[in-house]
Amino acid sequence: MAAHRANYYEQEVEEELVDGNLDIPIGNYGQTFYDPEQPQVSEAALAQFQQQIAQQAALAQIPDVVKRFIIHFHQAIITNNLVEISAAYESGWTRLTEKYYKTTEWPEAEIIAPLVGDDQIFLVLYRELYYRHVYSRLSPNVDDRFHSYENSCELFNYLLNSEGPVALALPDIWLWDIIDEFIYQFQSFCVWRTKVQLKTDEELAMLAEGTQIWSCYSVLNVLYSLISKSKINEYMEAQRRGLSPEEINEIAGEYGSKPLYKMLGYFSIIGLLRVHVLLGDFTLALKVMNNIELNTKAFFTRVTACHVATYYYVGFCYLALRRYPDASRTFTSILNFISRMRQYHTRSYQYDQINKTGDRMYALLAMCHSLSPSRLDENIMSVIKEKFNDQFNRMLRGDNESPPAFEELFLFSCPKFISANPPPYHDPELLQLYLQEPPVDPAQRHLTIFLSNVQLASSVPTLRSFLKLYKSLDAKKLAGFLDKSENGEGFGEEELVQQMMVLKQASRSVSNAKAESATSGGAGSADKEAESSGLLGGHVVSTSDLDFVIDQNMVHIVESTIGRRFGGWFIRNTEHTQRVFDNIRSTPLPVPDKTTTAETTTTKSQAPATNSKPKVAWGGINVKA
Repeated sequence: MAAHRANYYEQEVEEELVDGNLDIPIGNYGQTFYDPEQPQVSEAALAQFQQQIAQQAALAQIPDVVKRFIIHFHQAIITNNLVEISAAYESGWTRLTEKYYKTTEWPEAEIIAPLVGDDQIFLVLYRELYYRHVYSRLSPNVDDRFHSYENSCELFNYLLNSEGPVALALPDIWLWDIIDEFIYQFQSFCVWRTKVQLKTDEELAMLAEGTQIWSCYSVLNVLYSLISKSKINEYMEAQRRGLSPEEINEIAGEYGSKPLYKMLGYFSIIGLLRVHVLLGDFTLALKVMNNIELNTKAFFTRVTACHVATYYYVGFCYLALRRYPDASRTFTSILNFISRMRQYHTRSYQYDQINKTGDRMYALLAMCHSLSPSRLDENIMSVIKEKFNDQFNRMLRGDNESPPAFEELFLFSCPKFISANPPPYHDPELLQLYLQEPPVDPAQRHLTIFLSNVQLASSVPTLRSFLKLYKSLDAKKLAGFLDKSENGEGFGEEELVQQMMVLKQASRSVSNAKAESATSGGAGSADKEAESSGLLGGHVVSTSDLDFVIDQNMVHIVESTIGRRFGGWFIRNTEHTQRVFDNIRSTPLPVPDKTTTAETTTTKSQAPATNSKPKVAWGGINVKA
């Protein structure tokens, strides 16, 4: 049915409207004539009359296929037909945008209002799509930024403050896009708001009056309200305890038992993860994900864009908290998923966004591998070397060229951080002081913190390369191997011990990998603790195959070697063999030449018939019964 509706909207784009009377829903706006000799007509009535004429003229400029699409879209939402809503949302809207509104705005909601009977709920949803198109394809002005906030507030007030759950059904992908776009517009406004020098007088006046527009408090209030209203955390906790569906629905309540509120609450948790990352609170970002597990059974896997975004922000939190093994495992998991599913999303409107996020995660994984080397999948490693080979080699060397490489990849792959405190537009004097001494850009502040951690571990690759050559080594000899200091003298004993402790600390990390804890002896309590504390929990594990102890003046080194894993090689070659076999089976057999076939038939018919007995495998020996 979904494919049928998608094809329907594809045909609507290519064909003109041949049936249906569009004048019925439009009405007869502006059909009466204004008589200037009638003094009782007020200026307000005249303005309203002129507005109706302008509205009718604007409505006439809309292509008929777009009008027909809006009418069908409205009917699908009224009847809560999820199949038709999904087809119109994912296929119809995108194709009409590409054909008619690729570089222009869609018609405003007031213009198409007569087509839908002035249905305010549909117009709010239409404006949500309208402003999303403006943000993604065009350049929003100050009015668009303010009005998009007002429309979002109107939508969430309708969902949260109505008397009981609203009778509205929307597909999961649209619900995720509502939350995702809400946070994106908030992020875009915060970045635009900090550029004080580029503001006009009108924009400065509007920002001075609208201090609560797109404030952090209002955005967080919406997300926490959706989570509280849906009781999604209680719902997931009840599911984890294995309660019956009746008990779960009773705990969720009248709102949480509705798919609309349940999925909005769930996606709001992912939204909180993103907002806290943008604000720089990585610990709180992981803490709000306590009841969500990163596995294939989670709700976020229903929407590919949500799936990818969740792993990206969780992985970045681990990177910022210096939990490099957890970050590497998170990025590897989602990058393998993207490589497998890439061929199925080529026609999706989210294809470009997923690919861009994937490239950023490859850069983040390259930094994690440089700071904490681990065994990576061969396919992922080949992609990293293909995209970031120069930066990757410079990071691995650990010399003076390493920090610029880390800085380049960090700025490329990090989120667009925002500041929670806006410029003081309400006070001109404070605004002038703000311009004289502007605060540090949030991205540069996080970059400075990250590079300080990188600088501390700059000597780790060199020291590790020397220790791998020996099983025991004199401390003075090791100090002689290391680089000379600035004053020309070698490393002292105290400085050597400091570098050794840095290497020891770099080879330890907090990890919540259940597989690692299960393989270590007596780790049952640690595993339970990690599981109960969610993504933020874990225990200290060794991340290096090299360990050492210092006994007076001797350094004793122990290196553990891991055998080669053939599972991945076997799976890849099995899949390749299956593809070759399927290709051979799908290839048609060659058609023999008619002349050759006729000659062969004639030769067989002219050959003398023989009564020779069939040969058997054991040489034709007669076997008597």
